[in-house]
This record gives sequence, structure tokens and C-alpha cells, in this order.
Amino acid sequence: MEKRFYSMILFMCFSALTFAQEAVEKPAPPAGNALVGDYFGEDVSNALVSKAISVGQLQKDLQGVNKIESVAVRGEVTDVCPKRGCWVSVKTENGVSFFVKMKDYAFFVPTALKGKNVVLEGSAKREITSVEELKHYAKDAKKSKVEIDAIKAPKEEIRFVASGIKVVN
Repeated sequence: MEKRFYSMILFMCFSALTFAQEAVEKPAPPAGNALVGDYFGEDVSNALVSKAISVGQLQKDLQGVNKIESVAVRGEVTDVCPKRGCWVSVKTENGVSFFVKMKDYAFFVPTALKGKNVVLEGSAKREITSVEELKHYAKDAKKSKVEIDAIKAPKEEIRFVASGIKVVN
């Protein structure tokens, strides 16, 4: 009887450990004002800043190829993930925006980056983004339920993976 009791206690402990989930708080975006000269991730050298191409040029360069491995692009940040600062949107010349993720989620940016001109260093590619992923990012951006429910089709877009972002003005 005693052996059965200890076996049952041991079983319950293992079960509790197996199904236990640690409550993990997601970190908030980093604090900061995103002042000219500030950088996030790897520092973008001044040489690259002066050679940065426009978003329009990036769109042209991506025609006929799927990916550009190493490029510096200048643009205005139109949106920042309000949860963690783990993605940004950058405005194109025709008013559409393209999506930027941080390489390996190695760094985040403050929400104050919104409206600032930046130079992004990293890689760019044309990609089809699924409806599920588009809805996920719309929820992150705190879009309304109506806007989220209106997403019905995948979208071909430029996706950029930044190794560094520098505020230029």
C-alpha cells in the first residue's frame, strides 16, 4: 500500500512538471527617442549610408531576381510593431509599404522610430505572404477586426531582413 502511495505521488509530480507552462512576459519595445545617429542591431557604416538606394530602386533591382543578399536601403518608417518592436514597415515611393523583420530577432527597435528616415542594411526578396501571416501582423499592428477580416488573399511583396537600422534624419 505504501509503495502504491509513493508511486502515485511520483506520477503526479511528473505529470505536473510535464504540463506546467511558465508564464513568459513578452518584452516591451526598447525605450528611446530614435535620434539621428542611433542604430539598432549592427551599426550601418557612414559609407553604406551614403550609398543607400531608394525603395523604388530596390523594387527595380528585384525585378527579374528573387533575392538581393547585401543591400542598404533608405526610407521612412511608417509603422513599428507596438508589442516588441520586432518589425517595421517602410514607405515606398508609390505609397505602398514593405515589411522589415530583424535578422534572427537579434534586436528590436523603439516605437519612436515611426516617422523617422532610416537606412536599413540587410537582404531583400520578393515573397508571397500567406493570409495567416498577414492577419498576424495586422493584429500586432492593432488593426480593427474589420480590417483583419478583410484580409482574404496572400500578397506578393518585398520582404527585408535587416541586420542593422540607422536613423539618418
